[in-house]
Amino acid sequence: MLLAIDVGNTHTVIGLYEQPSKAEGASAGLVEHWRIATVADRTEDELAVMLQGFLDFADWDWDDVSGVAISSGVPRVTTSLRAMSERYFSLAPLVLGPGVKTGMPVLYDNPKEVGADRIANAMGAYDLYGGPTIVIDFGTGTTLDAISAAGEYLGGAISPGVEISLDALFDRAAALRAIELVEPRSVIGKSTMESLQSGALYGYAGQVDALARRFQAEMGDCSVVGTGGLAPLIAPHSEEIQHVEPWLTLHGLRIVYEQNR
Repeated sequence: MLLAIDVGNTHTVIGLYEQPSKAEGASAGLVEHWRIATVADRTEDELAVMLQGFLDFADWDWDDVSGVAISSGVPRVTTSLRAMSERYFSLAPLVLGPGVKTGMPVLYDNPKEVGADRIANAMGAYDLYGGPTIVIDFGTGTTLDAISAAGEYLGGAISPGVEISLDALFDRAAALRAIELVEPRSVIGKSTMESLQSGALYGYAGQVDALARRFQAEMGDCSVVGTGGLAPLIAPHSEEIQHVEPWLTLHGLRIVYEQNR
């Protein structure tokens, strides 16, 4: 079994894959998955205790794990996960980053600046839909990444994520309070809560649509793929997103692992 771990700034997503997978698609071979808060101060032992609990609940054991692959934007968590893998699994994990073979040329001015999750997303999307493709990831930041027809990572755009934007608004506006991010009754909100929900939900759908159209003006018609924790909420209101793949990052990470076995 492969343990694929994607560490974001807010959440860490963990997937357990059977190896090799007998099916195709982003969820192919994914037998279990978990989401936890990303906490930089957790030690390798604390992470191991949490993971052992998850495995026990799913009737799996440490000995079932034969590989560990990590994409991370939080260096301290990367260090703890690496130590956990080596101590508890006796495995050297594959950590996606510079020097790891992907087979995808990165046409950034400085390829080392591209986050591991963005490369994993690009790998997963190109595997599923070919190119040209645009990946929209609704995470702590909202990222759009462009992949060419030849399978090259071209670059992208980054903006503050939905939740971090709302948090900033609540911090600066004393009269506003935190809300649950759900679809309001109508676009024209009938209360402050609904107005905030409308601005966040439809505003971000419009933002990514506008960026995707500008990308396509340069690239031509593209497949547009949404991923990230808020993709299922925002994608139905987008005019450009064609596919929603919740496990896209893990899928790309699994592909990179297979290429480097």
